[in-house]
This record gives sequence, C-alpha cells and structure tokens, in this order.
Amino acid sequence: MPPPETCARHVIGIGGLEVRCGPGEIATYALGSCLGITIHDPTSGIGGMLHAQLPCAARNPERFRETPGLFVDSGLELLFARAVALGANRRRLRVAVAGAASMSAVANDVFNIPQQNLTALRKAFWAMGVMVGAQDTGGNEPRTLFLDLASGATTVLMCGQRKNL
Repeated sequence: MPPPETCARHVIGIGGLEVRCGPGEIATYALGSCLGITIHDPTSGIGGMLHAQLPCAARNPERFRETPGLFVDSGLELLFARAVALGANRRRLRVAVAGAASMSAVANDVFNIPQQNLTALRKAFWAMGVMVGAQDTGGNEPRTLFLDLASGATTVLMCGQRKNL
C-alpha cells in the first residue's frame, strides 16, 4: 500500500490547476458559473484538473499574470502542457467538464458568465483538436468535481447525488 500522502485528496480552489500522477484524488468544490475540467491519461496515470472562473485571459491581463488558471483559455493551455510535461500522451487524454450553472437570480443576466465560459471552452478545444468525453453543465445548482487519479474516474456531486461522468 502506498504511503498516505500519495493517496491524499488534493483540493483546488477558484483559478486552481493541479496535475499529478496517481494514486490519489483531485477535487474542487462550489463549481457555480465556473468550469471544472479534468483530463486523464489511462496509460500513464497522469491526470489533472482546472477550476476556471472567467472565459478569456485577454480581458484582464493583470489577473492573468497573477492566476492564469482563473481563465478558461489560458488555464486549458497550462493544464494540457503540464500533463504532457509529466509524461501524459495528449492523444490518450480523456476530458470531462462540469459546472457552468446559472447562479444569478436575474433572468437573462447580461453578463451570462456560464455561457461565456462554455463558449470559450468550445473555442479552445476546437483550436486544440480536443473532444470532450463527458459533460455535466448548466442548471442552477453548484457542483463538486472529483478525479480519481488511479482509475481516471470523474464524478460530480450535485444536490447530494453523485454521478459518474
């Protein structure tokens, strides 16, 4: 059995990005309008997670310099680059996405950050040639996202119900 520290849960917050080799788990809580993106290479056991809050780094260069994972576009680039640098094969990466809930009580919110995040995600993945393997987005309830690094299992917890992606 591996030492306890290698089986630990690594929690990331808003703008957080973590890439590791299993065993262990990466988790992020309170995905409202934010997006949680997981990647996993089943052969190498390398996986990662991003908790992105905003769609586009170009809109706020100062925050980008401080926390590039805060943005969907720059965070995705870093997530994939770090996984490949650790030894993941980009072609084997399984991708799952959760979040983009409408947390605003205002109907027809003019900013509509969840939709902007999804649009930025689609554009970035299209440019990268990446296909999403599983998705749980939308609605109006926050989610918790988990990635098991050993198996690659991605699960979402929403309203007390756990769902495999």
